[in-house]
Amino acid sequence: MIREHPLFQLALARMREFYREPEAVFWVFGFPIVLAFALGLAFRNTGPGKLQVGVAAGPGDSALVAVLDSSPRLIATVLDSATARTRLRTGRIALLVVPGDPLVYRYDTTRTESGLARLQVDEVVQRARGRKDVAAVRDDRVVAPGSRYIDFLIPGLLGMNLLGSGIWGVGFSVVQARQKKLLKRYMATPMKRSDYLLSFILSRLVFLIVEIGFLVGFGWLMFGVAVRGSLATLGGVAILGAFAFAGLGLLVASRARTIEGVSGLMNLVMLPMWILSGTFFSYSRFPDAMIPFVKALPLTALNDALRAVMIDGAALATLGAPLAIVIAWGAVSFVIALRIFRWR
Repeated sequence: MIREHPLFQLALARMREFYREPEAVFWVFGFPIVLAFALGLAFRNTGPGKLQVGVAAGPGDSALVAVLDSSPRLIATVLDSATARTRLRTGRIALLVVPGDPLVYRYDTTRTESGLARLQVDEVVQRARGRKDVAAVRDDRVVAPGSRYIDFLIPGLLGMNLLGSGIWGVGFSVVQARQKKLLKRYMATPMKRSDYLLSFILSRLVFLIVEIGFLVGFGWLMFGVAVRGSLATLGGVAILGAFAFAGLGLLVASRARTIEGVSGLMNLVMLPMWILSGTFFSYSRFPDAMIPFVKALPLTALNDALRAVMIDGAALATLGAPLAIVIAWGAVSFVIALRIFRWR
Protein backbone atom coordinates (compact mmCIF):
# COMPACT_ATOMS: atom_id res chain seq x y z
CA MET A 1 0.00 0.00 0.00
CA ILE A 2 1.04 3.59 -0.63
CA ARG A 3 0.76 4.57 3.03
CA GLU A 4 3.25 1.87 4.01
CA HIS A 5 5.73 2.68 1.26
CA PRO A 6 9.05 4.09 2.62
CA LEU A 7 8.95 7.04 0.22
CA PHE A 8 5.52 8.11 1.48
CA GLN A 9 6.53 7.77 5.14
CA LEU A 10 9.76 9.73 4.61
CA ALA A 11 7.91 12.52 2.80
CA LEU A 12 5.34 12.63 5.60
CA ALA A 13 8.13 12.83 8.20
CA ARG A 14 9.75 15.76 6.35
CA MET A 15 6.44 17.60 6.27
CA ARG A 16 5.99 17.10 9.99
CA GLU A 17 9.53 18.36 10.65
CA PHE A 18 8.70 21.49 8.68
CA TYR A 19 5.45 22.51 10.34
CA ARG A 20 6.84 21.75 13.80
CA GLU A 21 9.44 24.50 13.29
CA PRO A 22 7.63 27.85 13.76
CA GLU A 23 10.59 29.79 12.33
CA ALA A 24 10.51 27.86 9.06
CA VAL A 25 6.75 28.25 8.72
CA PHE A 26 7.02 31.99 9.31
CA TRP A 27 9.77 32.58 6.74
CA VAL A 28 7.99 30.51 4.09
CA PHE A 29 4.44 31.78 4.61
CA GLY A 30 4.45 34.71 7.01
CA PHE A 31 7.39 36.81 5.84
CA PRO A 32 6.19 37.28 2.24
CA ILE A 33 2.81 38.47 3.54
CA VAL A 34 4.39 40.88 6.04
CA LEU A 35 6.77 42.22 3.39
CA ALA A 36 3.99 42.63 0.82
CA PHE A 37 1.84 44.48 3.37
CA ALA A 38 4.64 46.86 4.41
CA LEU A 39 5.75 47.62 0.85
CA GLY A 40 2.14 47.97 -0.21
CA LEU A 41 1.73 50.70 2.42
CA ALA A 42 4.95 52.41 1.38
CA PHE A 43 4.24 52.32 -2.35
CA ARG A 44 0.48 52.48 -2.21
CA ASN A 45 -1.35 53.97 -5.18
CA THR A 46 -2.27 57.40 -3.85
CA GLY A 47 -1.93 59.23 -7.16
CA PRO A 48 0.84 61.62 -8.14
CA GLY A 49 2.17 63.53 -5.16
CA LYS A 50 2.95 67.22 -5.05
CA LEU A 51 6.40 68.29 -6.17
CA GLN A 52 8.50 70.26 -3.68
CA VAL A 53 9.94 73.39 -5.31
CA GLY A 54 12.28 75.97 -3.78
CA VAL A 55 12.31 79.66 -4.63
CA ALA A 56 15.58 81.48 -3.97
CA ALA A 57 15.14 84.42 -1.59
CA GLY A 58 15.27 87.73 -3.42
CA PRO A 59 13.14 90.39 -5.11
CA GLY A 60 9.86 88.94 -6.32
CA ASP A 61 10.14 85.68 -4.38
CA SER A 62 6.74 86.03 -2.61
CA ALA A 63 4.87 86.72 -5.85
CA LEU A 64 6.55 83.77 -7.53
CA VAL A 65 5.64 81.44 -4.62
CA ALA A 66 2.01 82.55 -4.89
CA VAL A 67 1.99 81.75 -8.62
CA LEU A 68 3.53 78.32 -8.12
CA ASP A 69 1.26 77.45 -5.20
CA SER A 70 -1.74 78.00 -7.48
CA SER A 71 -0.88 74.71 -9.15
CA PRO A 72 -2.30 71.58 -7.46
CA ARG A 73 0.93 69.75 -8.37
CA LEU A 74 3.42 72.08 -6.67
CA ILE A 75 4.42 73.19 -3.18
CA ALA A 76 6.74 76.21 -3.26
CA THR A 77 8.89 77.52 -0.42
CA VAL A 78 11.22 80.53 -0.16
CA LEU A 79 14.74 79.38 0.78
CA ASP A 80 18.01 81.12 1.51
CA SER A 81 20.97 80.13 -0.65
CA ALA A 82 22.58 77.71 1.85
CA THR A 83 19.33 75.89 2.63
CA ALA A 84 18.45 75.75 -1.06
CA ARG A 85 21.76 74.12 -1.94
CA THR A 86 21.39 71.53 0.82
CA ARG A 87 17.81 70.63 -0.05
CA LEU A 88 18.57 70.40 -3.75
CA ARG A 89 21.57 68.16 -3.07
CA THR A 90 19.65 65.83 -0.76
CA GLY A 91 16.58 65.66 -2.98
CA ARG A 92 14.23 67.45 -0.57
CA ILE A 93 13.28 69.82 -3.35
CA ALA A 94 12.99 68.78 -6.98
CA LEU A 95 13.77 72.19 -8.45
CA LEU A 96 15.10 75.58 -7.37
CA VAL A 97 13.71 78.65 -9.12
CA VAL A 98 15.84 81.80 -9.00
CA PRO A 99 13.70 84.94 -9.59
CA GLY A 100 14.95 87.44 -12.14
CA ASP A 101 15.00 88.12 -15.84
CA PRO A 102 15.41 85.49 -17.04
CA LEU A 103 14.10 83.04 -14.45
CA VAL A 104 16.63 80.34 -13.66
CA TYR A 105 15.56 76.73 -13.18
CA ARG A 106 18.24 74.89 -11.23
CA TYR A 107 17.76 71.14 -11.01
CA ASP A 108 19.52 67.80 -11.06
CA THR A 109 19.35 66.25 -14.51
CA THR A 110 19.76 62.72 -13.11
CA ARG A 111 16.47 62.85 -11.16
CA THR A 112 13.17 62.11 -12.91
CA GLU A 113 11.08 64.22 -10.53
CA SER A 114 13.33 67.22 -11.20
CA GLY A 115 12.58 67.05 -14.92
CA LEU A 116 8.86 66.79 -14.18
CA ALA A 117 9.07 69.73 -11.79
CA ARG A 118 10.83 71.83 -14.42
CA LEU A 119 8.05 71.22 -16.95
CA GLN A 120 5.27 71.82 -14.41
CA VAL A 121 6.81 75.02 -13.04
CA ASP A 122 7.41 76.47 -16.49
CA GLU A 123 3.83 75.73 -17.51
CA VAL A 124 2.48 77.55 -14.46
CA VAL A 125 4.81 80.53 -14.90
CA GLN A 126 4.06 80.94 -18.60
CA ARG A 127 0.31 80.71 -18.01
CA ALA A 128 0.54 83.36 -15.30
CA ARG A 129 2.21 85.77 -17.77
CA GLY A 130 -0.83 85.67 -20.02
CA ARG A 131 0.50 83.93 -23.05
CA LYS A 132 2.70 80.96 -23.84
CA ASP A 133 6.47 81.33 -23.45
CA VAL A 134 6.29 85.05 -22.59
CA ALA A 135 8.68 84.65 -19.65
CA ALA A 136 12.38 84.34 -20.45
CA VAL A 137 13.86 81.35 -18.66
CA ARG A 138 17.24 79.68 -18.44
CA ASP A 139 18.08 76.14 -17.36
CA ASP A 140 20.93 75.61 -14.89
CA ARG A 141 21.44 71.87 -15.03
CA VAL A 142 23.51 70.43 -12.21
CA VAL A 143 24.35 67.06 -10.74
CA ALA A 144 23.97 67.66 -7.02
CA PRO A 145 26.50 65.69 -4.94
CA GLY A 146 24.72 63.30 -2.58
CA SER A 147 21.44 63.18 -4.50
CA ARG A 148 21.98 59.78 -6.14
CA TYR A 149 20.28 56.64 -4.89
CA ILE A 150 23.65 55.05 -4.05
CA ASP A 151 24.42 58.02 -1.78
CA PHE A 152 21.17 57.27 0.06
CA LEU A 153 21.76 53.52 0.10
CA ILE A 154 25.31 53.23 1.51
CA PRO A 155 24.53 54.82 4.94
CA GLY A 156 21.42 52.62 5.20
CA LEU A 157 23.46 49.50 4.45
CA LEU A 158 26.00 50.57 7.06
CA GLY A 159 23.22 50.90 9.65
CA MET A 160 21.75 47.52 8.69
CA ASN A 161 25.20 45.92 8.95
CA LEU A 162 25.64 47.31 12.46
CA LEU A 163 22.19 45.96 13.35
CA GLY A 164 22.96 42.47 12.08
CA SER A 165 26.46 42.20 13.52
CA GLY A 166 25.30 43.51 16.90
CA ILE A 167 22.24 41.33 17.38
CA TRP A 168 23.32 38.17 15.58
CA GLY A 169 26.93 38.29 16.71
CA VAL A 170 26.08 38.78 20.39
CA GLY A 171 22.90 36.68 20.53
CA PHE A 172 24.41 33.56 18.99
CA SER A 173 27.54 33.75 21.14
CA VAL A 174 25.60 33.92 24.41
CA VAL A 175 23.20 31.10 23.54
CA GLN A 176 25.96 28.85 22.22
CA ALA A 177 27.85 29.33 25.49
CA ARG A 178 24.68 28.49 27.41
CA GLN A 179 24.08 25.33 25.36
CA LYS A 180 27.67 24.17 25.87
CA LYS A 181 27.33 24.67 29.65
CA LEU A 182 30.05 27.32 29.60
CA LEU A 183 27.84 29.84 31.37
CA LYS A 184 27.30 27.37 34.19
CA ARG A 185 31.05 27.26 34.69
CA TYR A 186 31.34 31.06 34.53
CA MET A 187 28.76 31.26 37.28
CA ALA A 188 31.22 29.58 39.67
CA THR A 189 33.82 32.31 39.10
CA PRO A 190 33.97 35.73 40.80
CA MET A 191 33.06 37.34 37.47
CA LYS A 192 30.06 39.67 37.53
CA ARG A 193 27.22 39.44 35.06
CA SER A 194 27.89 43.04 34.03
CA ASP A 195 31.53 42.18 33.19
CA TYR A 196 30.46 39.24 31.07
CA LEU A 197 27.79 41.18 29.17
CA LEU A 198 29.93 44.29 28.68
CA SER A 199 32.67 42.14 27.17
CA PHE A 200 30.38 41.37 24.24
CA ILE A 201 29.72 45.05 23.63
CA LEU A 202 33.41 45.90 23.74
CA SER A 203 34.31 43.02 21.45
CA ARG A 204 31.83 44.29 18.84
CA LEU A 205 33.59 47.66 18.83
CA VAL A 206 36.84 46.00 17.75
CA PHE A 207 35.23 44.89 14.49
CA LEU A 208 33.58 48.26 13.98
CA ILE A 209 36.52 49.88 12.20
CA VAL A 210 36.68 47.01 9.71
CA GLU A 211 32.90 47.13 9.09
CA ILE A 212 32.85 50.89 8.47
CA GLY A 213 36.06 50.96 6.46
CA PHE A 214 35.05 48.09 4.19
CA LEU A 215 31.59 49.39 3.25
CA VAL A 216 32.42 53.10 3.09
CA GLY A 217 35.63 52.37 1.20
CA PHE A 218 33.75 50.18 -1.28
CA GLY A 219 31.16 52.91 -1.88
CA TRP A 220 33.89 55.49 -2.44
CA LEU A 221 36.01 53.36 -4.77
CA MET A 222 33.18 51.93 -6.87
CA PHE A 223 30.61 54.75 -6.93
CA GLY A 224 32.34 57.86 -5.62
CA VAL A 225 30.21 58.00 -2.44
CA ALA A 226 31.90 60.61 -0.28
CA VAL A 227 31.76 61.28 3.45
CA ARG A 228 31.06 65.04 3.60
CA GLY A 229 31.18 65.18 7.38
CA SER A 230 33.96 64.34 9.77
CA LEU A 231 35.22 60.75 9.81
CA ALA A 232 35.48 61.05 13.59
CA THR A 233 31.80 62.02 13.75
CA LEU A 234 30.87 59.09 11.50
CA GLY A 235 32.86 56.77 13.75
CA GLY A 236 31.22 58.16 16.89
CA VAL A 237 27.73 57.66 15.46
CA ALA A 238 28.60 54.11 14.40
CA ILE A 239 29.95 53.30 17.88
CA LEU A 240 26.69 54.42 19.48
CA GLY A 241 24.76 52.32 16.98
CA ALA A 242 26.91 49.27 17.69
CA PHE A 243 26.36 49.79 21.42
CA ALA A 244 22.58 49.97 20.97
CA PHE A 245 22.32 46.84 18.84
CA ALA A 246 24.70 44.86 21.04
CA GLY A 247 22.43 45.77 23.96
CA LEU A 248 19.43 44.49 22.01
CA GLY A 249 21.32 41.30 21.20
CA LEU A 250 22.07 40.74 24.89
CA LEU A 251 18.44 41.34 25.80
CA VAL A 252 17.20 38.84 23.22
CA ALA A 253 19.71 36.19 24.33
CA SER A 254 19.41 36.75 28.09
CA ARG A 255 16.95 33.87 28.59
CA ALA A 256 17.00 31.92 25.29
CA ARG A 257 18.21 28.32 25.64
CA THR A 258 18.45 27.11 22.04
CA ILE A 259 19.81 28.47 18.76
CA GLU A 260 16.40 27.96 17.18
CA GLY A 261 14.70 29.93 19.92
CA VAL A 262 17.10 32.88 19.81
CA SER A 263 16.97 32.90 15.99
CA GLY A 264 13.22 33.41 16.10
CA LEU A 265 13.51 36.18 18.67
CA MET A 266 16.24 37.98 16.73
CA ASN A 267 14.23 37.84 13.52
CA LEU A 268 11.22 39.18 15.40
CA VAL A 269 13.27 42.14 16.61
CA MET A 270 15.03 42.88 13.33
CA LEU A 271 12.22 42.32 10.83
CA PRO A 272 10.31 45.57 11.56
CA MET A 273 13.53 47.58 11.26
CA TRP A 274 14.55 45.89 8.00
CA ILE A 275 11.26 46.93 6.43
CA LEU A 276 10.39 50.23 8.11
CA SER A 277 13.63 52.01 8.94
CA GLY A 278 14.47 53.48 5.55
CA THR A 279 17.40 51.30 4.55
CA PHE A 280 16.40 50.85 0.91
CA PHE A 281 13.80 53.59 0.49
CA SER A 282 12.64 56.62 2.45
CA TYR A 283 10.33 55.87 5.36
CA SER A 284 8.41 59.05 4.45
CA ARG A 285 6.51 56.84 2.00
CA PHE A 286 4.60 55.25 4.88
CA PRO A 287 1.32 56.79 6.12
CA ASP A 288 1.75 59.85 8.34
CA ALA A 289 0.25 58.04 11.32
CA MET A 290 3.11 55.50 11.24
CA ILE A 291 5.98 57.99 10.98
CA PRO A 292 6.35 58.75 14.76
CA PHE A 293 6.60 55.01 15.51
CA VAL A 294 9.04 54.44 12.64
CA LYS A 295 11.26 57.31 13.84
CA ALA A 296 11.36 55.78 17.33
CA LEU A 297 13.08 52.63 16.02
CA PRO A 298 16.84 52.58 16.70
CA LEU A 299 17.78 51.69 13.12
CA THR A 300 15.71 54.60 11.78
CA ALA A 301 17.45 57.05 14.10
CA LEU A 302 20.87 55.60 13.27
CA ASN A 303 20.23 55.76 9.52
CA ASP A 304 19.11 59.38 9.83
CA ALA A 305 22.27 60.27 11.73
CA LEU A 306 24.57 58.40 9.32
CA ARG A 307 22.97 60.08 6.29
CA ALA A 308 23.20 63.49 7.95
CA VAL A 309 26.96 63.00 8.41
CA MET A 310 27.73 61.39 5.07
CA ILE A 311 25.41 63.40 2.79
CA ASP A 312 24.83 66.71 4.59
CA GLY A 313 28.16 66.96 6.41
CA ALA A 314 26.38 67.44 9.74
CA ALA A 315 28.34 67.96 12.94
CA LEU A 316 27.86 65.77 16.01
CA ALA A 317 26.22 68.63 17.93
CA THR A 318 23.34 68.79 15.43
CA LEU A 319 22.42 65.10 15.82
CA GLY A 320 20.98 65.27 19.31
CA ALA A 321 17.51 63.86 18.58
CA PRO A 322 18.43 60.72 16.61
CA LEU A 323 21.43 59.93 18.80
CA ALA A 324 19.30 60.27 21.96
CA ILE A 325 16.98 57.58 20.56
CA VAL A 326 19.92 55.29 19.76
CA ILE A 327 21.49 55.77 23.21
CA ALA A 328 18.17 55.21 24.98
CA TRP A 329 17.60 51.90 23.20
CA GLY A 330 21.10 50.70 24.04
CA ALA A 331 21.03 51.75 27.69
CA VAL A 332 17.54 50.41 28.42
CA SER A 333 18.26 47.12 26.63
CA PHE A 334 21.50 46.58 28.56
CA VAL A 335 19.92 47.40 31.94
CA ILE A 336 16.99 45.03 31.35
CA ALA A 337 19.33 42.31 30.05
CA LEU A 338 21.47 42.68 33.16
CA ARG A 339 18.46 42.18 35.43
CA ILE A 340 16.91 39.19 33.65
CA PHE A 341 20.08 37.40 32.46
CA ARG A 342 20.46 33.81 33.64
CA TRP A 343 23.63 31.73 33.52
CA ARG A 344 21.76 28.47 33.02
